[in-house]
Amino acid sequence: MNSHMGSDLQFYNISQDWAESFQKWHLNFFVISTTIVTLATLMANSILLTCIYLSHALYQETRYLLLANTLIADVLFLIFHLAKELCNAFGVAVSWIVCELLIAFTSTSYCSAILSITLMVADTFAAVRWPLKYRKLFPPARTHWILLGMWLFAAIYPLTLVIMMEDGSSHSGTLNMCLVLIYLGVMKTNTVGDHLYFIVGGIVCVMLISYCYIRLYMVTKTQGIWQSRFSRARVTLLFHGFLLFLYFAPGFVYNMEIILFHRTDISQDVQVWISIINMSVFMLLPRACAPYLYGLRYREIHETLMQLIKNRRPNQIAIS
Repeated sequence: MNSHMGSDLQFYNISQDWAESFQKWHLNFFVISTTIVTLATLMANSILLTCIYLSHALYQETRYLLLANTLIADVLFLIFHLAKELCNAFGVAVSWIVCELLIAFTSTSYCSAILSITLMVADTFAAVRWPLKYRKLFPPARTHWILLGMWLFAAIYPLTLVIMMEDGSSHSGTLNMCLVLIYLGVMKTNTVGDHLYFIVGGIVCVMLISYCYIRLYMVTKTQGIWQSRFSRARVTLLFHGFLLFLYFAPGFVYNMEIILFHRTDISQDVQVWISIINMSVFMLLPRACAPYLYGLRYREIHETLMQLIKNRRPNQIAIS
């Protein structure tokens, strides 16, 4: 009980110090850009999700189910992230359990998006590598089960931490700032587990994506689609690689934040600035770009969107 009380007091003190740093540097103004980008991205994602779910042809395609799942994960992440940022910016005190659940839901949706875009790359590889067996390997029903398992896998670690922290503890009072960095840094739940969950998971996804892209190049290099400098294949690979980098970068920056958090030679102001830039810029940038780089580049989605704009019911769009 004393150890929990000591951790609680330390968390309160550090969260208060970080709140003062935020006010000193006027970092609460970052919430303006965060809110604008979040609302614009939510609107774009909602339009794309409407196009996918209103078109029976799109809804029966595995690649569009994976795209829809990525967009849903981004929508949930943006909602929880914005709620947390608004509370921190306006100094709204939140209870322990609310903070823990916000952190758990945000982490789950972030990891689900990473896993989903990894599955999108693997799906593209399977479609090119085994075109005749592809539809039998990944029918829509099986894709739904895979996505359900992916969400459960992404939620296991964050929700387990919440259960562990609440089990046998008696948190009281409210928190000035709800930040996952302070929460895990102060509680020291399991530093090795944190790094295994984020770094090792990220490395495995990066290795799988790299393998799929390398194999895709080897399989298609004799088809002449890579010869032109500005060919569709090269531009698509460039866009996807750039977007994948944007998705993975915040996770690795976060792990750097955890390391710096325990360094006494790094000033708190530096840590605060790194944290706010990661949360308000790096975390939002890939989600703001995804609807356009992943969504509108598909001709079928564009055609469905045009039909919706003309107030017509989406037809059975042929999938090429």
